[in-house]
Amino acid sequence: MYDLYQRGCDLLNHGDYQAAIVPLSRARDLEPQKASIREALARALFHAQRYEHAAAEFRALTLAKPTDDYALFCLGRAMQLLGRHDEACHPLALACSLRPEREDYRRYRDQARRAALRDRRRKR
Repeated sequence: MYDLYQRGCDLLNHGDYQAAIVPLSRARDLEPQKASIREALARALFHAQRYEHAAAEFRALTLAKPTDDYALFCLGRAMQLLGRHDEACHPLALACSLRPEREDYRRYRDQARRAALRDRRRKR
């Protein structure tokens, strides 16, 4: 399992996101409770623009550790990139409250809020 994780991380660090997904998925299947594996897999999925799957992995991380600001932030970003702005607001707001010094967290939270408001107005 560790070899799979290491191989996946090496591929991830070299920007080969699609290839990294394979060993990291296998490692996750062997050790589903291992946060480091799930985070690496989520990052690979996110960078490979597989946002739905990335969101599922980041969501699993936040369920296991609700104060993981990075996982919350990335979950929110994945939701934004899927066009699900209303769903992005909550995890982004939580990430901001956990790390108020992070300007990037605040910027994306505010973008999600504005987009969600626009979406609600359009539905009327």
